[in-house]
Amino acid sequence: MSVPQGRRSSTFTRLLRHGFTDPSGAERLLDAEALSAVRSDPLLLDALGATADPDLALLGLVRLVEAQPDPTARRELLDTLITAKPLRDRLLGVLGASEALADHLARHSGDWRALVTYEPSDLHPGVEEFERGLADATDPVSLRVSYRRCLLSLAARDVCGTTDIVETAAELADLATATLRAALAMARAAAPADAALCRLAVIAMGKCGGHELNYVSDVDVIFVGEAVEGADEGKAVQAATRLASHMMRICSETTVEGTIWPVDANLRPEGRNGPLVRTLSSHLAYYQRWAKTWEFQALLKARPVAGDPELGQAYVDAVSPMVWQVAERENFVPDVQKMRKRVVDNIPVGEVERELKLGPGGLRDVEFAVQLLQLVHGRSDASLRSGTTLVALAALADGGYVGRVDAVQLDDAYRFLRTLEHRIQLYKLRRTHLIPEDEADLRRIGRSMGMRTEPITDLNRAWKRHTSVVRRLHEKLFYRPLLDAVAQLAPGEIRLSTEAARERLVALGYADPGAALRHLEALSSGVSRKAAIQRTLLPVLLGWFADSADPDAGLLNFRKVSDALGKTPWYLRLLRDEGAAAENLARVLSAGRLAPDLLMRAPEAVALLGDAQGLQPRPHAQLEQEVLAAVGRADGGEQAVVAARGVRRRELFRTCAADIIASYGTEDTPAVADQGALVDQVGGAVSDLTAATLAGTLRAVVRDGWGDTLPTRFAVIAMGRFGGHELGYGSDADVLFVHEPREGVPDQEAAEAANKVVAEMRRLLALPSADPPLLIDADLRPEGKSGPLVRTLKSYEAYYRRWSLVWESQALLRAQYVAGDEDLGGAFIELIDPLRYPAEGLGDDAVREIRRLKARMESERLPRGADPTLHTKLGRGGLSDVEWTVQLLQLQHGWAEPGLRTTRTREALAAACAAGLIPAEDAAILDEAWVLATRVRNAVMLVRGRAGDTFPSDGRELGAVGRYLGYDPGHVGDMLDDYRRTTRRARAVVEDRFYQ
Repeated sequence: MSVPQGRRSSTFTRLLRHGFTDPSGAERLLDAEALSAVRSDPLLLDALGATADPDLALLGLVRLVEAQPDPTARRELLDTLITAKPLRDRLLGVLGASEALADHLARHSGDWRALVTYEPSDLHPGVEEFERGLADATDPVSLRVSYRRCLLSLAARDVCGTTDIVETAAELADLATATLRAALAMARAAAPADAALCRLAVIAMGKCGGHELNYVSDVDVIFVGEAVEGADEGKAVQAATRLASHMMRICSETTVEGTIWPVDANLRPEGRNGPLVRTLSSHLAYYQRWAKTWEFQALLKARPVAGDPELGQAYVDAVSPMVWQVAERENFVPDVQKMRKRVVDNIPVGEVERELKLGPGGLRDVEFAVQLLQLVHGRSDASLRSGTTLVALAALADGGYVGRVDAVQLDDAYRFLRTLEHRIQLYKLRRTHLIPEDEADLRRIGRSMGMRTEPITDLNRAWKRHTSVVRRLHEKLFYRPLLDAVAQLAPGEIRLSTEAARERLVALGYADPGAALRHLEALSSGVSRKAAIQRTLLPVLLGWFADSADPDAGLLNFRKVSDALGKTPWYLRLLRDEGAAAENLARVLSAGRLAPDLLMRAPEAVALLGDAQGLQPRPHAQLEQEVLAAVGRADGGEQAVVAARGVRRRELFRTCAADIIASYGTEDTPAVADQGALVDQVGGAVSDLTAATLAGTLRAVVRDGWGDTLPTRFAVIAMGRFGGHELGYGSDADVLFVHEPREGVPDQEAAEAANKVVAEMRRLLALPSADPPLLIDADLRPEGKSGPLVRTLKSYEAYYRRWSLVWESQALLRAQYVAGDEDLGGAFIELIDPLRYPAEGLGDDAVREIRRLKARMESERLPRGADPTLHTKLGRGGLSDVEWTVQLLQLQHGWAEPGLRTTRTREALAAACAAGLIPAEDAAILDEAWVLATRVRNAVMLVRGRAGDTFPSDGRELGAVGRYLGYDPGHVGDMLDDYRRTTRRARAVVEDRFYQ
């Protein structure tokens, strides 16, 4: 029948508008005799346009109509198609999404009637409904036909949105269960003698066991057989093996109606090399002695589905405790992680980016992450023991083991990826997990998932987005350091009774288990999400606290921080999820007083512990810029100093935390071996922070007193350890102040302004504060305490030219500009260089004077009663010994050796060695002693929260210093012996190099 050109043009346009890609071909199909009764019905075209592939749906409809056996059947189909919208949507939806199911309908033209029923009971059928659907199957061929008929209804519900992906996957698993039961019944009917000898249970594994099966997937099973009462066990197992083999063939073999799916029993003990059927006791013997970690992971989804239900349940009940104990195996977490990596490594290179299931960011990443978390935490939390991925993920989120946002994103991504997988497989009912490359395939899939405007572009964009989310969250959850630590705990350590917990705390070294129990109760009681996360963290944290010299203090400090940040949503999430944050916090909180005290005053600084870069010291320029900005926003000098102190507090914590973590090491990162580099990092960071704080204070004073411009140029010169970039946590800031009147400003006015600046800076920095003090010490200025606090450049020049003593030249070796007018600071440094690096070096009288001063200092300044072998500053082989020796070399040879012209002790010592002024062995001895003494001073401040030049007398404090220095508990005697030995060797070098 020909169609007028006008009608053709109108139809052609309508077909394009309804999503047909071949409107000419569609017109020919609509003109076919088979559709003569319905071709003009607009409802048909609208319904076709709503399908994933209108061209495919129309072709399938024509084939189905033409396959009807007689005109009456054809008329029934077409009438129902037009009058019953549910049938129209379901039938055309299937035909537009699945060429394979269209083929089935063309072969079995009456099966379309399976889609007519649309009752509530039909929406979510279970195993019993599917068993009724398969009841008429008597052989493998008819079983396949019945299976496809059931699959037809299931797919219709899926593509029409009546069921979501979770329900669809569960229905597929239930259909597989019914099919396995039908196949086993056929096998038993074919061999009644075998059936009479044995009990046989079929255990579903993998996706079938987890109620999350695909359209086309192997159905993984394990067989358990037992002899009936009175039967020989060996013969019974043989009989069960024949039944199992027959059942597998019924499902797996190809017939004229194709295949159903392969039944795969390779997850059984010993895999394909092991017997197909084992008794329950044989299974248990294997799992107890030989099974690998991955086999227990697989058993997480085990579920009895066919055969003897009591035997199947007995199997699951027997293996379940083993599943939830597997996390206690040595290296369990790393083994699972390595297994996942091997899977990715085995993907062909050309398929990695298209691999939906096994590739990075694919379905397996979600499943492995969820399973790993289940196996670690499910030992003590039975709510996590589900074989279904999304159910388990929801339970992990409810229990606080996974963040809510992370869980929602992972759930969304998994649903999308599983839906995508289903749509790919549904087309030809072939097992594949590769994203197709053909545009027609991508268009059909995109439209089937509701993407109608730009289906290919939108599909690719959504796929990449979800894959990226999965990849990120998989890395975050699957490689979470806390997991390995939790896995290493015995089950009893995760959930303890009060008495057992007390005993455990005593065993871990807690001195006051009663107080510790009260802290634990306060942190973890209740049903809140916060308490649930704390219950996950605390067992591990208790062990890390116990690795310190004062576990009680660590736990108390943790409670204080948790109370301070209790309502902050990111805090516990950070500890649970981010890198080594939890272990880092445990180390910091149990290492002494200074870092916890700083953290209590700036608890948000916990965030620094979750990022390796967060513990890196910030450059001086950044620190100064932040301090100046904070000062600029403050009202008045006092508020400005408060703001500057806030920055200093956080940055001091950053430095302390990095120092402690590097000194203690973590389970993933060993302690830093280069102690000298660590000392340099701390000294540089604290010195830069002090310089930035002084710059901010100076800015505030000038702004409040004079606005933008001070009447005189003003600079701060660092001296001593400050100038040497060697400040410790409790060091004072030795400084000199220099000023130069601006043009046209009287000297008196300039001097008054400069003195006011110094006085106000000292006042502001001395205001009471709970932070570590920052004291300005100007006693190294000309004339000492009796001289003016600030001088002009000319005054310094006059003094040094006429009155300077050799010790002042020595002190100026550490002088460095740090704040204020940079040009003026540079001019001061240029002025003093000839003094500190005198031409031709020192004369004999000057050398003798330096030696005399050093000997006098040793005899007069060492505190009364102090042990000279343990005093880090003035004691034998301590800081003073090393520094004076190095500084003498600088004064003698600095004029000739540029490398000696540095304010830093270790740099100068290395330069002297390189220049041949001191043997390498002697230089190494001095360097080791200087680094050790500096670390002891830093340790004392970290542990006690106040500065000290000798080892603490309190046993716990002494033990904490030992842990910081790398000594195991109980070895403080070794620490003191090593210190004495190291400094004794250094003193010998000093005697030889300084006093000879």
